[in-house]
Amino acid sequence: MEIVVVGTGYVGLSNAVLLAQHNKVTAVDIVAEKVAMLEARESPIKDADIEAYLQRESLQLSATTDAAAAFAKADWVLIATPTDYDPDTNYFNTSSVDQVLRQVLEHNDHCQIVVRSTIPVGYVAKMRAELGTDRLFFAPEFLREGRALHDNLYPSRIIVGEQSSRAEVFAKLLQEGALKADVPVQYTEPTEAEAIKLFANTYLAMRVAFFNELDTYAAHHDLDSRQIIDGVCLDPRIGNHYNNPSFGYGGYCLPKDTRQLLANYDNVPQVMIGAIVDANRTRKDFIANAIAAREPKRVGVYRLVMKSGSDNFRSSAVQGIMRRLQEKGIELVVFEPALTENVFYNCRVVKNLQEFKQISDIIISNRTTDELSDVQQKVYTRDIFNSD
Repeated sequence: MEIVVVGTGYVGLSNAVLLAQHNKVTAVDIVAEKVAMLEARESPIKDADIEAYLQRESLQLSATTDAAAAFAKADWVLIATPTDYDPDTNYFNTSSVDQVLRQVLEHNDHCQIVVRSTIPVGYVAKMRAELGTDRLFFAPEFLREGRALHDNLYPSRIIVGEQSSRAEVFAKLLQEGALKADVPVQYTEPTEAEAIKLFANTYLAMRVAFFNELDTYAAHHDLDSRQIIDGVCLDPRIGNHYNNPSFGYGGYCLPKDTRQLLANYDNVPQVMIGAIVDANRTRKDFIANAIAAREPKRVGVYRLVMKSGSDNFRSSAVQGIMRRLQEKGIELVVFEPALTENVFYNCRVVKNLQEFKQISDIIISNRTTDELSDVQQKVYTRDIFNSD
């Protein structure tokens, strides 16, 4: 099977590596540096499993910037290009997906096209009509940054937005590469699959927001958050998971997916979806005000990344805290090994950890770390369970 995967971010690259175990896969990206790294079997993103699998000689993976040539010989094309949320249009920016779709149809008259990028509800139906093709369907991904290949190898579920024989073929391709047996598979209509993705991530955001607001209440009344959370989570219907307070939900998926779902409601009555979006802003306001109340002259920001094991800090929650502190006139310095520049958000980037600790009056850290254990009295965090 000849498979082309467009986009080499977490979604695209993890899918490419998964499928290249048993198929000939070509990864396509417009960034020549990423392509060169993959050709040298180096990962352009931080993911331990991807890095390890790229060293396997049996992996049938190549990379190119020549999309047209790759599309011409493909049996399947998977699209995993960015769909950032555009606040001006109140909608996902699907232009990169649109462009790839048109290019594939121009160069190939038989391949099946699967969108793996997150898209608005109704996108597939719209593009099928607009482009006059039925070769397109959607299959949502449910991956974590830094553990994307792991989540493909051990998937919680496989959902395909199509009820057909080709949908079954695609699901089998994913199952063939997985190490987990008996993975639940659901076949739906395309629009329902699009809704599943947005509602699933919004539910996770709701859970984050709930425990953050619990923590805000406890902090405001000088109560022990952990005791309350532990007691609440003893209820088996709630469960002891995904309950660690933070600076807010962030990262690439939850902020944009919650806002997109809210936009999709349009004239549909709702209260909760909007409240989830608002709760995240309120939490960041609370955190920033709590830090400012200590009257620091200089605040150190320890790491911008959202999760341990990741080098990605797109839309990380701490950046919202930083903006609020800057608006209050507080000087910030940043320690982030993933940064190569010397300035970020008009904040000085300090490359030496010891210097960073010394010059910071308060150090804000979304998650606790042993690296700050010697200056624990300076650290401000809401992390209770030392987990993501």
